[in-house]
Amino acid sequence: MDFKTHLFVSILFLCSVCLHANTLQTYIVQLHPQGVTSSSFATKPSWHLSFLQQTMSSEEDASSRLLYSYHSAMEGFAAQLSESELESLQMLPDVIAIRPDHRLQIHTTYSYKFLGLNTASSNGAWHKSAFGRGTIIGVLDTGVWPESPSFNDRGMPPVPRKWRGICQEGQNFNSSNCNKKLIGARFFTEGHRVASVSSYSPDAGHEYVSPRDSHGHGTHTSSTAGGASVGMASVFGNAAGVARGMAPGAHVAVYKVCWLNGCYSSDILAAMDVAIRDGVDILSLSLGGFPIPLFDDSIAIGSFRAVEHGISVVCAAGNGGPIQSSVANEAPWIATIGASTLDRSFPGIVQMGNGKYLYGESMYPGNHLMRAGKALELVYVTGENSGSEYCFRGSLPRAIVRGKIVVCDRGVNGRAEKGEVVKEAGGAAMILANTEINLEENSVDVHVLPATLIGFKESVHLKAYINSTRRPTARIVFGGTVIGKSRAPAVAQFSARGPSYSNPSILKPDVIAPGVNIIAAWPQNLGPSGLPEDSRRGNFTIMSGTSMACPHASGIAALLRSAHPKWSPAAIKSAVMTTAEVTDHSGKPIMDGDKPAGVFAIGAGHVNPERAIDPGLIYDIRPEEYVTHLCSLGYTKSEILTITHRNVSCREILQMNRGFNLNYPSISVTFKHGMRSKMIKRRVTNVGSPNSIYSLQLMAPKEVKVKVKPQRLIFTDINQSLSYRVWFISRKRAGTAKMSFAQGQLTWVNSKNSLHRVKSPFSVTWK
Repeated sequence: MDFKTHLFVSILFLCSVCLHANTLQTYIVQLHPQGVTSSSFATKPSWHLSFLQQTMSSEEDASSRLLYSYHSAMEGFAAQLSESELESLQMLPDVIAIRPDHRLQIHTTYSYKFLGLNTASSNGAWHKSAFGRGTIIGVLDTGVWPESPSFNDRGMPPVPRKWRGICQEGQNFNSSNCNKKLIGARFFTEGHRVASVSSYSPDAGHEYVSPRDSHGHGTHTSSTAGGASVGMASVFGNAAGVARGMAPGAHVAVYKVCWLNGCYSSDILAAMDVAIRDGVDILSLSLGGFPIPLFDDSIAIGSFRAVEHGISVVCAAGNGGPIQSSVANEAPWIATIGASTLDRSFPGIVQMGNGKYLYGESMYPGNHLMRAGKALELVYVTGENSGSEYCFRGSLPRAIVRGKIVVCDRGVNGRAEKGEVVKEAGGAAMILANTEINLEENSVDVHVLPATLIGFKESVHLKAYINSTRRPTARIVFGGTVIGKSRAPAVAQFSARGPSYSNPSILKPDVIAPGVNIIAAWPQNLGPSGLPEDSRRGNFTIMSGTSMACPHASGIAALLRSAHPKWSPAAIKSAVMTTAEVTDHSGKPIMDGDKPAGVFAIGAGHVNPERAIDPGLIYDIRPEEYVTHLCSLGYTKSEILTITHRNVSCREILQMNRGFNLNYPSISVTFKHGMRSKMIKRRVTNVGSPNSIYSLQLMAPKEVKVKVKPQRLIFTDINQSLSYRVWFISRKRAGTAKMSFAQGQLTWVNSKNSLHRVKSPFSVTWK
């Protein structure tokens, strides 16, 4: 075959593949868990395949379209379907829901110290939980770099007997890459593979078709949750210390579901399905999308089955903040985690030619004055090319920027990418300037050239100076690592906010945890900036996002699971929420920008693992109570079947549970037009000492009168449960103005143990 013929055949083949890909779409098909037609088949996969065989032409092999067969996270399968096949499938018995495959996105040397975890304390959370020993954290992410010292198994106990997982072999990955720390690794490609046929890009970068991490995100999150202790850890000398995960004694299992073009819900559901059977105790998902109804949310559906199996599911709240109602992963059985700051900073001060200083932050290596203290000319390129102010690739004229400090506005393209663009254009350094969207948020990067990030207020001053003189100059002074000088924790600007879009009766996010400038493990195939052009190599790098906050909470959940193996996922979440802090380390309110943070930003507050290990009281929830909750919200029978796999009569359930309230650790009350009062019931269980008396402390907003009965709870035994009621009486009318909010807090305080302060925040909304 000559070259032209070979080329023609290749193009013809690719065109046929693309044509086929354009006519087929991946769907997740959910079946009735007690399907009437299932008994005719020897196995579940053969039953699932029969649905495709009934809808497809006899000439085509139905198994070629079946991507996954689900059994634990959901009853059903993922398959590629045409529009006509989709219509036929919807008519078949036992099919209860069909959803298109959604593409989701992925949303430390010091943070454990910041949270109060201390190896020297014989009465602390680490020692009470044996550092999380015996607990298995399953991480759904971009994979893992197993050679990282954070996954060394020195001193680890044997793999738990209940573990049924595997170390799946693949490209540059074999069974010997797992050990007593990293006990399992799998990868899931089917949803990604079929979606990528039409969206393949030659610039997408190298992917390992195996559990090996090509991106870095999964290595970072899994080491944050359960990484081993690593001495002398740093990012090129910055933030030096001992790196540890939140639960350094826990086992880690990695499920690679995210690839360079995203994370597909069919792959995520397949990983959750397998993880439940593997025997994980915690599922950590630093990924998600926009808030969607629970019956369309594969993570919500899969996680309900996980919780039924006693598995705690912890998810990132998303990076859509500070926009109201941007919080994702809102299901009440999920622990939804927002992001906060640390009191660690990396000063990169800008000294302008007029003698004035602008505060910035930078992870650029070295504690020195750039260019021996010599000032360089400063340039902010606008009007030359489209996007030059953002430093897009090809937008910076070399003649203008060569040898100068270039100002780049933040946004659109990646922060580190802007630095590479400046470097390629001949620039000597970069000042990354926040816009009004980012305000003073300070997520730093390990840039490829001297660079610093300044806040929005500083950027206004900088640009005013540039416009005030014909030859503006500046220099950057790098200050290394500074601890304890800034107020923290504070809410991260990007952290998604409530109230919950799909379920405002539940206050979300649940808590916040460290998520800004978090240092954790990093693959050796990537530079610390994550850019393909970055040839530097190191074992650690710095990242920010609710993706980083989520594994902090996952690791804390592992500590609680180890210390209290019989606790339910709801009990573990309750302990984390009711012991969370609403003040920073200076004793002042946690801040959200320039104002005290509200409950829609911090939920119950900032995680405190030292107190969560011994909460005094818990709010427990049984899986069937979530079903009653969905009934009380007006979900239909078919929607509840889709979410919970339970075929129920809401009419009967609500008749048996009049006035039902989900026993959630926080409270959300909505007054609609004409409503003036509402009563809420809660039930607490004593997990502290017998013969304990708890008294009420109440902080109520002026717009609402709040009454609680009883005002004292007297426990005689451990595991005894008592109930109380709260009446909210509005002092203003609903519907007289635009939507408004108020908030407060009720706390049960142990008369003999002041550490047992069981806090429940509440929000009040007028519609």
